[in-house]
Order: sequence, then C-alpha cells, then structure tokens
Amino acid sequence: MSKVLEAKQALVGEIADKFKSAASVVVVDYRGLTVGQVTELRKQLREAGIDFKVYKNSMTRRAAEATGLEGLNEHLTGPNAIAFSNEDVVAPAKILNDFAKQNDKLEIKAGVIEGAIASQEDVKALAELPSREGLLSMLLSVLQAPMRNFALATKAVAEQKEEQGA
Repeated sequence: MSKVLEAKQALVGEIADKFKSAASVVVVDYRGLTVGQVTELRKQLREAGIDFKVYKNSMTRRAAEATGLEGLNEHLTGPNAIAFSNEDVVAPAKILNDFAKQNDKLEIKAGVIEGAIASQEDVKALAELPSREGLLSMLLSVLQAPMRNFALATKAVAEQKEEQGA
C-alpha cells in the first residue's frame, strides 16, 4: 500500500476517534475571517480545552461515515473548521455562537451533540443555555426559596407577637 494512502487512512482514523470521544462537535464556515480573527477564535477555544481543526472535507466525510454520522456530510462543503470538545457539551457552541455574533463572517453549519446530529438551530439553542455553574446556582436558589420563605414568615409572626405583647 502506498504511503499516501496509509497517511490518509491514519488521518481518517484520527478524525473518527475524535468524533467518537467528543461530547460535542461544531462545524463552522470560517470563510472571510481575517488571520487575526481566526487566531483570536483559536485562542478562546484553546483556553476552554476545545480542539479546533481544519480537515479536508473528503477525509471528514469518511470519518463521519465510519462513526455513523452520515447526516453530517451534507454540511461538509466549502472551507470548514471543526471544534471538538471532550468534556463540556455547551462550551464550543457558546464560544462559536458568541464569536459569530461579533463577526458575521463566521457561520455555524451543524454539529454533533453527544452522538446525535444537530442542526444549526440546535447548536445555537445549546449556546443560549446557561453554563453548568449558572444552572447549579438556579437550582440552589429554587431549593433555598421554601426555607427562606418559612424563615421570613416565622420572623413576621414573632414580630407580630412582640407588638401585641408590648
């Protein structure tokens, strides 16, 4: 087998492994961004622990087919970059959506969220969700509300009793 073919098969295997291990994947069209803008985007993604790569569409299509994500192939046209996140499901969608709001040249095309193909709208909806910490603080607030209301009612009753007794 030729070395070129072996290199291509290795690359397809690498991309397929990334698809399998990723909690979420976002495909974007970065056409029209300046080098400075792409550098800034890569920096933001790197700080969040997200792998942002540009692969040939033909290699990505083969990797998608190998992992059962054939539905992603229709979005793999033109220049694409792919963000892979192994830990945080929301982070790549949130960072890319925020960046796309500031730079209209960046277009979110599709994604994969926990093994399921996600449309552009799904990725944007995921990006609008609060962070994990935000959701936990909302839950904590909801859990504390009954106790807080009970304490306020008890205090009001105690103050009323003091006024009646005085």
